[in-house]
Amino acid sequence: MNAIHQPHQNTQLTTAKLLINGEFVESQTSNWQDIVNPATQEVVGQVPFATREEVNAAIAAAQNAFISWRQTPIQTRMRIMLKLQDLIRSNAKSIAQVLTAEQGKTLADAEGDIQRGLEVVEHACSIGTLQMGEYIEGVARGVDTYTLQQPLGVCAGITPFNFPAMIPLWMFPMAIVCGNTFVLKPSEQDPLSTMMLVELAVKAGVPAGVLNVVHGGKEVVDMLCTHSDIKAISFVGSTAVGTHVYNLAGQHGKRVQSMMGAKNHVVVMPDANKEQTLNALVGAAFGAAGQRCMALSVAVMVGETKHWVDELVIKTKTLSVNAGHEPNTDVGPVISPRAKARILDLINSGIAQGAEILLDGRDVQVKGYEQGNFVGPTIFNQINTEMRIYKEEIFGPVLAIIHVDTLDEAIALVNANPFGNGVGLFTQSGTTARIFQNSIDIGQVGINIPIPVPVPFFSFTGSRGSKLGDLGPYGKQAVQFYTQTKTITSRWFEDHQEAGSVNTTISLR
Repeated sequence: MNAIHQPHQNTQLTTAKLLINGEFVESQTSNWQDIVNPATQEVVGQVPFATREEVNAAIAAAQNAFISWRQTPIQTRMRIMLKLQDLIRSNAKSIAQVLTAEQGKTLADAEGDIQRGLEVVEHACSIGTLQMGEYIEGVARGVDTYTLQQPLGVCAGITPFNFPAMIPLWMFPMAIVCGNTFVLKPSEQDPLSTMMLVELAVKAGVPAGVLNVVHGGKEVVDMLCTHSDIKAISFVGSTAVGTHVYNLAGQHGKRVQSMMGAKNHVVVMPDANKEQTLNALVGAAFGAAGQRCMALSVAVMVGETKHWVDELVIKTKTLSVNAGHEPNTDVGPVISPRAKARILDLINSGIAQGAEILLDGRDVQVKGYEQGNFVGPTIFNQINTEMRIYKEEIFGPVLAIIHVDTLDEAIALVNANPFGNGVGLFTQSGTTARIFQNSIDIGQVGINIPIPVPVPFFSFTGSRGSKLGDLGPYGKQAVQFYTQTKTITSRWFEDHQEAGSVNTTISLR
């Protein structure tokens, strides 16, 4: 993590503003962190660690705005989302440039980051049908029962560095279109592209106080988790922080969804389409420099596919490692020197524990970007489940290969791993695919798809050690998460109707 310090005197640096009650304001804090381009170590901006008073002001603005926002017609909320998706589409290129500068991913991947978030905004435009309740008349004589899906109040979101566009767009559009107000805490490592999206939301017509933004670290996170006015918290990030958020917020009576770490496997069957499979493995393992919670970490090669490994290495060697804004870059830098050091430590542990290293990316050099946080694609072969490179989430461009003889062994291996974010299977057999999808204990399954992130009509459904809370982000589950069900049972009497006798039972007559 970058050091916390007093603000620079350089007034040319971009500073991440706070959004409080509709106003973008400069924080009054004395604690600032540099926003650093991972490819160059150039300081591209600064982010404040908001004061306690500023966080409280943002929550108070959201609480006040909820009084009127919850009464805002649903068509009005939908129209704001329609305007927002149009603005995001029009500004995607410029947001992607900022995203690449502060996060490091390639421009193509940055645009993909924005596009996947945009799809959630587009889905939010359907809130008129998504937020419908249920109705049955005549559950008893003259008695009707119906449900309302009503907003919770002030909700909060805490987002990670690896998707500064997509994951904030998982959160605040669905929350506010359901009638809630929102306080967003972006990653302190790359908040500038997130703030560009927030500015577009304000431009689209989100009223003052409905969306607020604060920046900071653990102190701000803990304030959001414990403040009495916040009703729900959505989190995406590491397992350690996600567990802390879930426990702390839960202890304070909040609804929590916490999407956390992963160790994603892909099982490769001998009947798979070889070229398509190898291309998919390389892209899923090394795209975004492996900094995806759905990145491929472990390739489980079944039977004769053990002979495909050499070709996998050859394909991987064709990838270009460079700064994200450079043309034809495949693998950009990782987010920080600290992240690079952790990845290198795990690679070293793999070698020390006896794994066969087929491709070593530790000493990759990028001309013109010698100070960048680069780790080249790295491939280990013949690993076992006791190695650190198997047990721990690496979050870098490292692929571990393990060999088994049968599909049953592969399923048992994957199911024994504590994480449950995603898994893929490559096969040409429908029977094999059906056995796999029914037997595997992972929340998201891809059949000939290595990164099975669902489209927004469905929800992100990680499981086990990758998720705490029973409802996932976006899709129908997000509407359930951001609303509470109120059930109403009613009977209307005609003026001339006789009262009848007193009923002392709980039955409806």
